[in-house]
Amino acid sequence: MTLPSVAFQAPSFALLVTEPLRAALDFCASRLGHLPTVDGDGHPVVVYPGLGAGALTTSHLRTHLQKCSFTVHDWELGVNTGPDGLFDDWLQPLADRVRALHALHGRKVSLVGWSLGGVYARELAKCAPDAVRQVITLATPFSSVQGGNHAGTIFTMLGGSTSQLTAQMQQRWRERPPVPTTSIYSKSDGMVCWRGCLEQRGPQAENIAVDASHLGMTTHPEVLRIVADRLAQPEGAWRPYRRKRAVVSAATAPSRSRKSPAR
Repeated sequence: MTLPSVAFQAPSFALLVTEPLRAALDFCASRLGHLPTVDGDGHPVVVYPGLGAGALTTSHLRTHLQKCSFTVHDWELGVNTGPDGLFDDWLQPLADRVRALHALHGRKVSLVGWSLGGVYARELAKCAPDAVRQVITLATPFSSVQGGNHAGTIFTMLGGSTSQLTAQMQQRWRERPPVPTTSIYSKSDGMVCWRGCLEQRGPQAENIAVDASHLGMTTHPEVLRIVADRLAQPEGAWRPYRRKRAVVSAATAPSRSRKSPAR
């Protein structure tokens, strides 16, 4: 069921103009704080950058995942300026590379996509489901790619054309991949409508909210922790994400005041 169009409203101007500052704060938080790692199983992971971004902007995320013992690959197409030519023709070499990595490592490949890169990851999983382990998207508005976001202006500035965004193509992009899928989104996203990032409910699909900027998604500490946690699940044993709650021990819990015994 398609969400009503009124739900897909672009973020406020205030959120948009503060994106660079909030992204810088997200980056500083990840650099200054201690980011715990997980014990990955070494399976291959490909990271796809957002519109106007490239390897440099996803390097922090990829470095963290490497520290978590995953075999991490950049998408290796430089800056993401959008599909070149017909979408399906342009996507085919990316699908061939996913299949090649699957064959090389003998393990299914996890795909992590930021913003527009998440659209690529979802569609690649549909093209090569036998080679894909799971898909994780970061602030990807797959349900509102043409409306309800500010990214269209950037896409046009980069020389992109929206002529291929037919109603049929947009409906196709909304359809869930046939593999476990996680959508990480933020209600304080200044670039895209967070409602457009919501995946349809299903036994192998989940939506996880974070408080992050759009530009800071690949450096935000909580996002990095969630991505690593999702990738660390045993193959074939995917479960929805559960945030860990802090447990206060009796030794560290604040003592309660006690009444003095009556005399």
